[in-house]
Amino acid sequence: MRLKALLLGASFLTASGFAAQAETLTIATVNNGDMIRMQKLTDDFKAKNPDIDLEWVTLEENVLRQRVTTDIATKGGQYDVLTIGTYEVPIWAKQDWLLPLENLGENYDIDDLLPPIRAGLSYEDKLYAAPFYGESSMVMYRTDLFEEAGLEMPEAPTWEFVADAARKITDKENEIYGICLRGKAGWGENMAFLTATANSFGARWFDMEWQPQFDQPEWKETLDFYVNLMNDAGPPGASSNGFNENLALFQSGKCGMWIDATVAASFVTNPDESTVADKVGFALAPDNGLGKRGNWLWAWSLAIPAGTQKAEAAEKFIAWATSKDYLELVAEKEGWANVPPGTRTSLYENPKYLEAAPFAKMTIDSINTADPNNPTVDPVPYVGVQFVAIPEFQGLGTAVGQQFSAALAGQVTVDQALQSAQQLTQREMMKSGYIK
Repeated sequence: MRLKALLLGASFLTASGFAAQAETLTIATVNNGDMIRMQKLTDDFKAKNPDIDLEWVTLEENVLRQRVTTDIATKGGQYDVLTIGTYEVPIWAKQDWLLPLENLGENYDIDDLLPPIRAGLSYEDKLYAAPFYGESSMVMYRTDLFEEAGLEMPEAPTWEFVADAARKITDKENEIYGICLRGKAGWGENMAFLTATANSFGARWFDMEWQPQFDQPEWKETLDFYVNLMNDAGPPGASSNGFNENLALFQSGKCGMWIDATVAASFVTNPDESTVADKVGFALAPDNGLGKRGNWLWAWSLAIPAGTQKAEAAEKFIAWATSKDYLELVAEKEGWANVPPGTRTSLYENPKYLEAAPFAKMTIDSINTADPNNPTVDPVPYVGVQFVAIPEFQGLGTAVGQQFSAALAGQVTVDQALQSAQQLTQREMMKSGYIK
């Protein structure tokens, strides 16, 4: 009887009355809060699509990137839906590794997608991934600690102000650290933060001839600033902390400031998850007076690998998960403040959302001020704010990130880390034919 029940559970009735086996989509995704929430809400998708089953592979950010990249490059075919970012989409689309999203349905309203987010997920004017949530980065800070220290956070702070404030509100005896910043090695972990920060210091990865620039004074200033600030005002073991670790520290009241993804705003202000939910303020990512802020542009998005045999079902799932109706579903179940942010213009025109989300304006302002086509003070030959949109960057970014993480941990000096970064980047760029 039990076997029969299981078999019936995995089937559905066709129009002719015969039972047919449900098609199973394997979805690779990241272990971020919004993605975990999506998995809990998929009964809604199942009710509308009884002929499609879902199997989840949920991974930590660095591991997800590695597995998905290996699978698609080797045509492994393990996954039917991929969670990928703004970096991968145009590169993979150009290599014919992704299928264009051309049947998202009449009610999808593709023109409602925020222009900077949509542009980053398109190639030759076709959408190749649909944004589940979009983000820039900004300052989240403890208003109570600022008040106690007699400090007032400007809406658009400088790095000098942030560093000074971080040192003033640090109270290591009571495990309150003035600032939490990414230290975990990875092109999308510490290097997302450090590349965006370096832009505001006047640094860049490459000059117009693709020569690496880690031997220039702007990178030295960036890395010295970061390491010194974290040594003075950061938590212990910071070189192991990525997005999720710093989120946990902030929610538990151990960080005075956190500069990271705007998507975290709903987590740090959620009283069910955050002990400081009613004491959080927001500001733009800092600048250094050079005309560039240290904020990035990113979207975690859902895409279909060219090798899948289940493209139609995959596109149905993507349309559901990134639709206006999904935002309404999350609002109904979890409240408007918790809907995935940064993807649709209509969300930022919705009075219910604006009232529920005190961070909405800062989020959209941060997204709109990030400029992937002109990310740096001096001109560069690449596109991308916190990444360089070339295939080699994944490996390069992680290798450089390991050097910078080691400098933060005190295993090497800042000068040694920069020298290694320069050498390994130069070697890779010569090998790849960018320079001679």
